[in-house]
Amino acid sequence: MCARKTYGTNKRGETMLTLEKLTAVIGPRAPAVPLNAAVLDRVQKPGYAEIRVEYDVDSHERIRAYLLIPDHAESAPAVFCHHQHASNFALGKSEVVGHDGDPDQALACELAQRGFVVLAPDAIAFEERNWSLPTGRAEYFELVTRLVKGETLLAKVLSDVSVGIDYLASLDNVDADRIGFIGHSYGGRMAIWAAAVDQRLKASVSNCGCVNYKDSLDREIGIQAEFCVPDMLSVGDVEDVVRLIAPRALYLSATTQDKYSRGAQQIYDYAKDSFPDTQLQLQLWEGTHVFTEDMRVAAYEFLEAKL
Repeated sequence: MCARKTYGTNKRGETMLTLEKLTAVIGPRAPAVPLNAAVLDRVQKPGYAEIRVEYDVDSHERIRAYLLIPDHAESAPAVFCHHQHASNFALGKSEVVGHDGDPDQALACELAQRGFVVLAPDAIAFEERNWSLPTGRAEYFELVTRLVKGETLLAKVLSDVSVGIDYLASLDNVDADRIGFIGHSYGGRMAIWAAAVDQRLKASVSNCGCVNYKDSLDREIGIQAEFCVPDMLSVGDVEDVVRLIAPRALYLSATTQDKYSRGAQQIYDYAKDSFPDTQLQLQLWEGTHVFTEDMRVAAYEFLEAKL
């Protein structure tokens, strides 16, 4: 039997990927700017307040997000909630707060009702950040205009997440030492990458988003625009990125019939020895590209245990 080739490792199987090498490939985050945060409106929901806010993500872009604050929250854990892709560029933050779309994607509401402060912004090219509605041309534009300048879209989306964490950490009712991340699909991929590059994330949940680059070199899967990083496989693959999260906590939630969960067991087996006991967990569920109630409850319980 041929040995499985693993990029970014030496002959003993030890990872050669470091955060410095990863940053060199994807590019650094944008220079920090003042948040200049503002509240736009506030609506009381059962058990939490839903607040629409805006803040600067860099020197020339200001974005909007939903901030969910549980009633009587004080020094509470917080979670950055990332929406899915689904090639639906009209939806982003509105889906995870339950305004539209799939009810099984209303993660932010359920987390707020469990006592977490939750931030849910749009990723670039989605919802209020899509100037090309109803098409996805904005996503294509944001990718290719960066590539020709020697930049990546991944650096931008990771930078935006880090600014969101800056915002959460600035809130009086948030314990800045207890910030986590959750996402499905696109959000599930970001749960791995964001936790790898921003060490303020103490626990992260990736649902149906752990497929690596080698398995994505297949027309059936492909590589999402946000993760198109030139020469990435010369330094490592997603399993190497997972190792960078240790010793912090990561929960891989994957399904048996989902192409974006392909290789979840192999990724877990490769990375598990880098983590202390229970800090890296894998749960394989029967099903397709879904985030069912049972799957979500298990994810929330992981965040409660680790934050």
